[in-house]
Amino acid sequence: MFEGFTLDRVQLSEVALRVRYGGSGPAVLLIHGHPRTHTTWHRLAPLLAENHTVVCPDLRGYSQSSKPETTPDHGPYSKRAMAADCLELMRALGHETFRVVGHDRGGYVAFRLALDHPDAVAHLTALDVVPIGEALARCDANFATRWWHWFFRAQPAPGPETVIGNNLSLWYQDGPDQMGQDSWEDLQRALGDPRTIHAMCEDYRAGLGIDRRHDDTDREAGRRVRCPTLVLWGTRGDLPQIYPDIPAVWRAWIDADLMARGIDSDHHIAEDAPAELHDQLLTAWKNLDIG
Repeated sequence: MFEGFTLDRVQLSEVALRVRYGGSGPAVLLIHGHPRTHTTWHRLAPLLAENHTVVCPDLRGYSQSSKPETTPDHGPYSKRAMAADCLELMRALGHETFRVVGHDRGGYVAFRLALDHPDAVAHLTALDVVPIGEALARCDANFATRWWHWFFRAQPAPGPETVIGNNLSLWYQDGPDQMGQDSWEDLQRALGDPRTIHAMCEDYRAGLGIDRRHDDTDREAGRRVRCPTLVLWGTRGDLPQIYPDIPAVWRAWIDADLMARGIDSDHHIAEDAPAELHDQLLTAWKNLDIG
């Protein structure tokens, strides 16, 4: 995987992140989702690296990145904290302005990064998500049935951690045929650490609490994403079954150009359709003028 890339561990002010980076040109930050590690991008990153500097971290709590102690409000696992890590990482690597692509839980981090640090993010891409605050405000029986894991993983510790840890193969069924052998093995190593399972549950606990409060506060204040935004979703996944008009959901949050469309893919777009995703990103970035 990632031929020509550098695998590193970068110490930041609060955490150390495992990160892989390579290529040259305008900087692109790729943020993975749950339960993946940064290796989920192994089919897309080399394509982008032909003309871009590509940075792929493991988020705090995930895989081999630091797992800070939590607090009663789960703030250390908020998307705001994760976004601050990403900004600090990019600056440590010499990138003041960059494009960000986030999938699943990483999509919430990318969205928060664009809201909190508009001078740093030149373009936002959100893969198979709508904002957390929006999702919870619109929650109905369909959502709760399809994505019940949001509410299960957010239950108090150690309940979810114990249930998940006792049967990892039931909870995480994606195999090497979908993910690629090396990426799958990397995920298995991550899931074998109980601290990772706890941190991932903390991600969801933050999602139902502090993350929603951050989104709701921004909504009330009229804060919106100021950079051009691309929203993509897998047409064979759950998102279009929950939201019949995904572009309309996002339009309320974007104060710039918005491109939105579905891709013939399941939820993990970068694994299922890397070539089409690459083409969609290049089309969206075509007229960007950043270094």
